[in-house]
Amino acid sequence: MAEPEVLTGTLETAGRLDKALAEATGLSRERVKGLIADGMVEVGGKPAKSGSAKLTGGETYSIALPPPEPLETVAQDIPLDVVFEDEHLLVVNKPAGMVVHPAAGNPDGTLVNALLFHCEGQLSGINGVARPGIVHRIDKDTSGLLVVAKSDAAHEGLAKQFADHSITRRYLAVCAGHPNPPSGSVSGRIGRSDKDRKKMAVLPDTSTRGKHAVTHFETVRLLDHAALLECRLETGRTHQVRVHCASIGHPLLGDPVYGRTPKPLRALLQQLQFARQALHAARLGFIHPISGESLDFCAELPADMAELIDETAR
Repeated sequence: MAEPEVLTGTLETAGRLDKALAEATGLSRERVKGLIADGMVEVGGKPAKSGSAKLTGGETYSIALPPPEPLETVAQDIPLDVVFEDEHLLVVNKPAGMVVHPAAGNPDGTLVNALLFHCEGQLSGINGVARPGIVHRIDKDTSGLLVVAKSDAAHEGLAKQFADHSITRRYLAVCAGHPNPPSGSVSGRIGRSDKDRKKMAVLPDTSTRGKHAVTHFETVRLLDHAALLECRLETGRTHQVRVHCASIGHPLLGDPVYGRTPKPLRALLQQLQFARQALHAARLGFIHPISGESLDFCAELPADMAELIDETAR
């Protein structure tokens, strides 16, 4: 069995132990709390008992970091469209139809399976599991850009940027009808629908459930009974663009969950065999968590969405 990695150093800041250790080591606070509970952390030569313990600053620490637990998911040689890659992270252009994580009904053929093969184990083991550092997700039937962490430090740095909403995320979507006004913002808490627990919904302003969400949209092109929108995410909630567009009466074409296709376009979608929501993660920008470089990536529309737009052009 592999020996644990030992992290040592001095905590310069005062305050909570878990916060200070997270800042000093790059581990998440939840990971630090778990290590404290497992007796893996010493402060000042004595076992740490609580993440809420107060520090005065200057204390020494030692963390015995167990080797990552093996991931049961198998590596599979699945082609990946890699837009950028270095030793810390990679950006991939995910095709529609590919699930990000293995789950019931999708045990393999996922992005995780492909990453395990492509990266040969050189992936984030954050939170103690040897698995790809999936920092964010997009739906199975949404195409476009995802960033993946290859190191724990990169994972932690990217997660902070997603948490403070400093990541640039722009989607292209084809919605039913013509929004009026042609641009604007949709905000509201997104959470599980009271009518259907499998769906998300914009909840009443008085609700204490769900999470605050904001989507800014702009009409890029008017189409026949439809419109091409650019949607800029201020937050990143489950199904956010799909739910917000449906909430203003303009659901995405082909969306099987949140909207109906306008009658004049139903035959066209069948003819094109377009059976997914018309949504593409077209742009992704962030600060490289290690180098500090500003990175910005774009992915062209996939062929099926480009064909849909061409066939519905006015």
